Amino acid sequence: MPHSLIIADDHQLLIDGLIAVLQEPDEWEILPPVNDGRQLLDRLAEAPVDIVLLDLNMPHIDGIKTLELLKRQHPHTKVLVLTNYNQPQLQAEVRRLGANGYLLKNAPALTLKSAIRAVLAGEECFEELTHPDTAPPAYFIDEFMKKYQLTRREVEIIKMVGSELTSKEIGHQLSISEFTVNTHRKNILRKLEVKNTAGLLNFAKQHGIL
Repeated sequence: MPHSLIIADDHQLLIDGLIAVLQEPDEWEILPPVNDGRQLLDRLAEAPVDIVLLDLNMPHIDGIKTLELLKRQHPHTKVLVLTNYNQPQLQAEVRRLGANGYLLKNAPALTLKSAIRAVLAGEECFEELTHPDTAPPAYFIDEFMKKYQLTRREVEIIKMVGSELTSKEIGHQLSISEFTVNTHRKNILRKLEVKNTAGLLNFAKQHGIL
């Protein structure tokens, strides 16, 4: 009996292309696709699926949150993240949340099929990211801000702290007082629930902000 496979992506053209190249009737059955995380979770609640090809940038519930909820509710469902984001930090985050693989969307069809087979066989398949993007995607910075109730100024200061600037230097560049910078830094530590600058930098790196 073939494995069941579902594509979760909000770009119909990509979905159509994936369906066209993944026609392997003896290996897997491609179920009707979904366009956002909420639809995916509703579908999985109705019937189990063997493997999900999951995009990260989707409306309503983004792929990161979807993955977290999916693995909590359906721990035996395999998840292969299929994304445009050439970001080691994001790859590490989805791996921590239980994804079984991470593949860029520009991968050849044969590579994708091999990855699906490997994941279904119980293996992990995390693509080695060469020449990764130097900046995190703006979408995930926005989600990071919402999740931790950070302002754009606070995210800006986190990045400047990551560049090893002192509070005085940050204040000079932003045309604000050193006291104001230190107030922002205290608020950032409180919101992220970290104790010091080292903890802040480690947290920001783990979440793709630095």
